[in-house]
Amino acid sequence: MNKETSKKVDISSEDIVIQIVNMHKWFGDFHVLKNINLDVKKRERIVVCGPSGSGKSTLIRCINRLEEHQKGQIIVDGIELTKDLKNIEKVRSEVGMVFQHFNLFPHLTIVENLTIGPIWVRKTPKKEAEEIAMYYLEKVQIAEQAAKFPGQLSGGQQQRVAIARSLCMKPNIMLFDEATSALDPEMVKEVLDVMISLAQDGMTMVVVTHEMGFAKSVAHRVLFMDEGEIIEENSPDEFFNNPQNDRTKLFLSQILY
Repeated sequence: MNKETSKKVDISSEDIVIQIVNMHKWFGDFHVLKNINLDVKKRERIVVCGPSGSGKSTLIRCINRLEEHQKGQIIVDGIELTKDLKNIEKVRSEVGMVFQHFNLFPHLTIVENLTIGPIWVRKTPKKEAEEIAMYYLEKVQIAEQAAKFPGQLSGGQQQRVAIARSLCMKPNIMLFDEATSALDPEMVKEVLDVMISLAQDGMTMVVVTHEMGFAKSVAHRVLFMDEGEIIEENSPDEFFNNPQNDRTKLFLSQILY
């Protein structure tokens, strides 16, 4: 799966940061992911789309071992994800994840939500952690809310906080699992703007989303999943203007028109 993309990115084969080889996953008897093969290179931006239940979220949750795969290999930053807890911890320290729901601690202020990870996991001194937190709150344009509690913020603001919280751990890779799907429509743009800014900064990103405008403008590659398989992969131009698979054509006809 090494098709050329319409967006140029200065990467070589040595820059692969996520490698998935013949990966399968089951939930009991249900074969949720089937023979997944995917290479993601440094600074590359991958959008994963497809109908509900196609395995998109399970796929990216496997990348940082929130879900365990049963067959094949997942290698992140040169570390293979197995049952080895040390390897899992190493990978999670390098991979940030933003979920559909914000998962902020309601009893902590915004800045406390951002500093708890660096202080406890990376052993960052509190003052330095607070400086890092404010830097990323500025980056997501929400620094003025630092002393508030999550319940005092809108959904879009809380999701921007969640993104800043992940960035405070200084990840090499960011995973987004339907990060805008729980938001009111008017709040979606403010979160997508932050994600676009991250892309412009060169962050490696794997994004599960139904926001096709984001896929067209930001992705290097778009993957389409159905029934647990990657059935089409291409540059955004080719994916949207010249889809090859009939299932892809049907999906696009339903969401674009």
